[in-house]
Amino acid sequence: MSQIVHGFRSAFRHLLIGLAVTAGVAAAAVPLRAETLGDALVGAYRSSNLLEQNRALLRAADENVASAVSALRPVVNFVASQSRTDTGGIVTHSGSLALQASMTLYDFGRNGLGVDVQKETVLATRAALVNIEQTVLENAVIAFTSVRSAAQTVALRQNNVRVITEQLRAAQDRFEVGEVTRTDVALAEARLAEARSNLVAAQGALASARELYKLVVGRYPDQLLPPPAGPQTAATLEEARAIAVRRHPTIEQAQHIVAARDLAAEAAKRGVLPTITGGASASHSLTTGTNSNQLSITLTQPLYAGGRISAGYRAAVANAEAARADLRQQVLLVEQAVANAWVDIQVARSSLESSDRQIRSARVAFDSVSEEAALGARTTLDVLDAEQDLLNAQSARINAEAQLTNSVYGLLSAMGLLTVEHLNLGIPTYDPSVYYNAVQNAPATSTQGRRLDRVLNSIGRN
Repeated sequence: MSQIVHGFRSAFRHLLIGLAVTAGVAAAAVPLRAETLGDALVGAYRSSNLLEQNRALLRAADENVASAVSALRPVVNFVASQSRTDTGGIVTHSGSLALQASMTLYDFGRNGLGVDVQKETVLATRAALVNIEQTVLENAVIAFTSVRSAAQTVALRQNNVRVITEQLRAAQDRFEVGEVTRTDVALAEARLAEARSNLVAAQGALASARELYKLVVGRYPDQLLPPPAGPQTAATLEEARAIAVRRHPTIEQAQHIVAARDLAAEAAKRGVLPTITGGASASHSLTTGTNSNQLSITLTQPLYAGGRISAGYRAAVANAEAARADLRQQVLLVEQAVANAWVDIQVARSSLESSDRQIRSARVAFDSVSEEAALGARTTLDVLDAEQDLLNAQSARINAEAQLTNSVYGLLSAMGLLTVEHLNLGIPTYDPSVYYNAVQNAPATSTQGRRLDRVLNSIGRN
């Protein structure tokens, strides 16, 4: 009779597990609002304060080009002066109005090189902005998979609590009829306490993951759909490395910095050469009422500057050498990142396959041990251990699935391809050339300035 009762309880336990799984699938199939990984990526791109910060830094770099261009143009000043002189009790007043203009006529190309330096700096800053975009999108992928993994773990832990609760009831029933000892009941009670503790920890991890999602994406997550198959990366590791060396924004940034440092060194080298400036002024004396005009040409040739010019040139050359070394280092770091991401993908795929096999075997073992325990051939501890093995296998699969998604997008980032444009997310993107084209010729603050304000507003947030 007791075997029939225990067999019924075992069947009832499996029915509960099946109902729980069915309910979970049904809930996932009809979510209140389902979000995809693409939605998370779009949200992160649109809400990122980090991107906004670096876009502003890029606009500041654009303005440095305008400042450098202004050095090629004349400077015009209006000067008004008024003075009072007391000489032996005799007080005299004098005043004048003047319009003064000056311009560098020839400086052996130093100012022109300054413009080129700032243009290369702009290109380097644009590349840095692309790398920030990659970081923002990769963080969105990690936040998305973290929430999904945490939610799956919570569901797994909840089911674990239900299963162990049923096992505890079965142990208590068997103890009452004398089939098991108090030890079996205590073991089940200990495992249940542990399962409840793990459930609380999983719920805490889910809460933390939701906060991370809000930080990265700009809102709390709703029901998250499984991520799609990973985007195409490269057929081989060598191909991935080659693409990374050509496309990665940190390498492109380092290349433009090298160009800027070389130009700066050339400008410093020409610091010993003369400068020719022209000047013009028109003034009116408020005291005598007379007008005067003046034109001038001045040649300035450094003869001795205490070693400052030579030191500046040597420093510029050293900075150029440092930039070249950094470029070589960035290439090595990018290649290493590609190789690491490639290996991570292989490991995650293998872990996923192994977890699937382990789950199938652990489920068969758990079902068999449960039936044998119902017949008195297995102990409560055997059932608890088999259930724990199944739980561990399921947890490992959750982690492996998340790791595979993260690794695929990590490889895209290492290759320099994790951008809104490459992922084809279908949203407007920030165009860095719009503001640059509006300010590169150093427009004055007038009607052009108001036009710049409109440009700035139009490219603020997309």
